[in-house]
Order: sequence, then structure tokens, then C-alpha cells
Amino acid sequence: MNTNAQPPAPTPTSSPAPAPSSAPSRSSLPASRVRAASPAGVRGVVTALVAALAGVALLTAPDPASAARQDTTAATATTSTTSGAPGARGGSVGGVRAVGAARGAPAGPGYYRGRAFDTCEAPSLAVMKAWRSSPYGAVGIYFGGRGRGCPVQRELSRDWVASVHAMGWRLLPLFVGSQAPCVISTAKRPFALGSSPWSQGTREAGEAVRAAGALGLDASSPLYLDIEAYRAGDARCAATTLSFVRAWSREVRRLGYVPGFYSSVETGVRDIEAQRRAGTKDLPAVMWFARWGRPALYTETVLDPQAWTPHARIHQYAGNVSEAYGGRRLLIDRNTMDAPVARVAPTAGLKSPLSAP
Repeated sequence: MNTNAQPPAPTPTSSPAPAPSSAPSRSSLPASRVRAASPAGVRGVVTALVAALAGVALLTAPDPASAARQDTTAATATTSTTSGAPGARGGSVGGVRAVGAARGAPAGPGYYRGRAFDTCEAPSLAVMKAWRSSPYGAVGIYFGGRGRGCPVQRELSRDWVASVHAMGWRLLPLFVGSQAPCVISTAKRPFALGSSPWSQGTREAGEAVRAAGALGLDASSPLYLDIEAYRAGDARCAATTLSFVRAWSREVRRLGYVPGFYSSVETGVRDIEAQRRAGTKDLPAVMWFARWGRPALYTETVLDPQAWTPHARIHQYAGNVSEAYGGRRLLIDRNTMDAPVARVAPTAGLKSPLSAP
């Protein structure tokens, strides 16, 4: 990620670490950096769909210092995109739209507006319970991909997902797969794309969907592809990366999930926005952009104000911040969002998450 801004002043319960000159992703940090005090489909169906969010005005990003949690669930809705490219060629602007569903169609994603955090390794249920006293209402989980910084994920399981969701948390599933050939992070270079980015993207999309399903993340859930910052101005590298992202997004969408995208504003985000303006198809439906500084969910200058709206933006505005709630401390990234969150399948026989120690 690329930023020169320092993180905003912490809340009284926070102890932020100094911001580096460039913002490393949580997915690229080793497990030891995370600290806790204790362990096209059938065209005929389209005619049955009725737009439910037409005319939605642009939302103003909440001030994270005072934003209250807000959930907007699109009941009995399916996911729809505009030519695979939000706001492409003057079409209906919006990364994800909820529309009336035909009988038997899966429910669409719910949306969450407020504060979110992500951390390299999924915390224990006890920590997640303690953090219900925090201002955060959603959590990013690194659920798959060969490039994850914390591949073991000792806590993350189907029961963990169901338990945390039952506590009231909303989930943002992050997939860290192959990376740009010119990725900046030395830790990510072993995962650089090869000579067949389209086939790699298609294959890894299938991996992502299978991994999501194994955790109980249902169809219509967003899956966020993490592409780390890469060398700006390298046209060949950018083209290879774009091919991978488009193939991944197309296959995720075909398999019934919502393709999201996370990257640095100055590389991946800028390049995807340029493709959106050009009318390129098969782009991600949700944009999660990283620029450390003040929250700027709908005022980020790299993005057109009407692109990836409504309910289709997340801004990571600070990283490597140490915070403690309920006596439990974590190293996190801070985000503000108005975007889809995962749909979680119920788990039979699940123990009450509120009884976690």
C-alpha cells in the first residue's frame, strides 16, 4: 500500500503504533505480530427481478470517532452487477445492487455500514467476545489463498464463523492468492503470477469458493481478493495482474458469490478504476482501498464519486494499530465501510458463543 499520511489520533483505549512510510497489509504480517492477552445465468429470470435500491443517494462516510453500527440486510435478494464493471459506460452506477428475487433464488448479501477491523490471524472466541465492547462491528478474516501471511489460522473454523456471527459480528472474507509479478513486498514475491494469469485466476477463484463454503460462508457472500501494492508504471505487470483479477472476479461471480477487491490506492485500485472508466468487463463488484490517513470512504480522489456505490466501498485508513477492549489487545488495521458482509450458514448443535470463557 502507498501512503505518506500518519494514522489519525487514537481513541483513549487505543495505543497506535507509528505509521510506516508505506502501509503493509495485515495479510503480509507474521502470526507473531498479532497479540492477544490469551490464547450469465438464465436470462428469463431477469424479467422477474425488480430493482429495490433505485435512486439511492450517495452515502456520506461516517466519522469513525462517532459512527454507530448500522446493518442493512437485503432480505430475499439476489446480487446484480452492471456489466461486471460498476458504473461502466454510463450504466446504472453501483458495485452491488439488491434486486427482488425470483422464487428459489438465494438470498443476497447483507450490508454493513460502520467501522471494521482486520487482523492477520482470527482471534479466539474469548477475544471476539471481549471486543464486542469496541466501536467495531465487522471483522476481516483471511480465509484462504497461498499468499496469506498467517496460513495456519488456528482459531478459524466453521464453528468459529458461526459463533462469532451469532455474537453480532459481521464478516469480511479476504483471500490472499497469487500476486502481481512486480509485487513490492519481498514476502509476497514467492507467490508472483506466472505466464497464465487468466487460468490462475479462474482456478484460484474455485479454491476461494470451496474454502468459503467449508467455513459456512454461503453463496451471495462477498469474497475479497487481496492484491498487494506493486510497482507503479509497469504496464506489463499491471496487465498481467488485471487478467488475473478479471478471471478471478468472473469465476467467483459465476459460482454465486460477490467478487470484491482489496489493494493500494496508488497501484491496484488506480488501475482497476482506469479499467472501469474504459468499460472493461469482469471487474470486482466491491472496492476495498487502502490509503492511510483520514477516513475518506466517498471522497477518495482516485475513485469517481459515483463508482462502486451504493454499498460497495471499504476504506482501510490505518494499520499496525494496537488496541485493547475488555482487557484483550490486538494489532489491527482500521477500516470504515458501507459494503456487503458474509452470509453465514447456521450450524446445528452450536454452543452458545456468549458462554465463551
